[in-house]
Amino acid sequence: MTPAAHDSHDLSDAERDRILAKAALFAPPPPVLADGRREIVGLSREELVEALVAVGEKPFRAKQVWHWVYHQGVTDFAQMSSIAKPLQAKLAERFVIGRPEAAVVQTAEDETRKFLFRFRDGQEAETVYIPDRREDRGAVCISSQVGCTLSCRFCHTGTQKLARNLGAAEIVGQFMAARDSYGEWPSPHGETPRLLSTIVLMGMGEPLYNYENVAKAMRIVMDGEGIALSRRRITLSTSGVVPMMDRCGEELAVNLAVSLHAVRDDLRDILVPLNRKYPIRELIAACRRYPAASNARRITFEYVMLRDVNDSEADARELVRLIAGIPAKVNLIPFNPWPGSDYQTSTREQLARFARIVEDAGFASPIRTPRGQDILAACGQLRTESRRERIGAA
Repeated sequence: MTPAAHDSHDLSDAERDRILAKAALFAPPPPVLADGRREIVGLSREELVEALVAVGEKPFRAKQVWHWVYHQGVTDFAQMSSIAKPLQAKLAERFVIGRPEAAVVQTAEDETRKFLFRFRDGQEAETVYIPDRREDRGAVCISSQVGCTLSCRFCHTGTQKLARNLGAAEIVGQFMAARDSYGEWPSPHGETPRLLSTIVLMGMGEPLYNYENVAKAMRIVMDGEGIALSRRRITLSTSGVVPMMDRCGEELAVNLAVSLHAVRDDLRDILVPLNRKYPIRELIAACRRYPAASNARRITFEYVMLRDVNDSEADARELVRLIAGIPAKVNLIPFNPWPGSDYQTSTREQLARFARIVEDAGFASPIRTPRGQDILAACGQLRTESRRERIGAA
């Protein structure tokens, strides 16, 4: 390894450490209720073993509890029929199987459903379920933070300052609460409807700025003896936190979506201010390194189409040049207006011209159909009234 390469590696490690240290400043509250009971959802398998051993139970009990919580979806220890009633009572005295509170639930004309989830400290985040009735499946768009620190100009969520990170229990809990709503847990006869088939970490916040909690939550979701969602059915969307992209690829290897939205640094500096720290050249290089990328699992480049801003044919040709050689597809997203936004949606004709250039270069380039616009549930429209109240608010 050359000295230059070694310096670059050290810089990357230092930057990852800085990101993780900053995340700690926005840490979620501990998963303990006022009455002293501990939240089980969000514990890793190893932590669950430790918690049960600490109250005098054998390690094998963890496997039983894990199955009931994550495979069967129960929220009451009394429903755990393979566990004796005295132990059910003992567990109920010391633990709780929680869900975030659905403070508001809205359903759009197209059946998209938006949940405003309220957590135990009163903070709130939004989650969206997007059904696909033609395929008898759908997706749950999950938030990773309360608010966002990125301030992307076209995104409503970016107008809400970061209040705090969500904990693993709160991230997993969003998916579990959505399953509750749509009845996806196994029936007594073992039948499970295919409704929530994918997770997309595309809600409020930047997942890679809350990596530890997101990673822990996704490991729980992927565990084969619980929810057992394949990594191929999980997509993490990032605006380009380059140092954490490498770690995510090495440790989780979930599908990657990159919020690109511009092909020139001068414009992306405005639309996605994170670009000033990790410019397009570094972002695209990280995409080329992403270990899970292949023809079967392409990186998705998300591109919000803003009229007369980033939607020219020259932009399309530069996009093709940038991603050449990367197993990729490009999602063209018509801009979803929100109160006070400064941008307009590209015309249908310009959308079609842009898509044709990308497709002619060999990349799939679907134009995303907006979902849930009438309830502000579409891409870039999520926002809550939560605020950061602790000392040192950013």
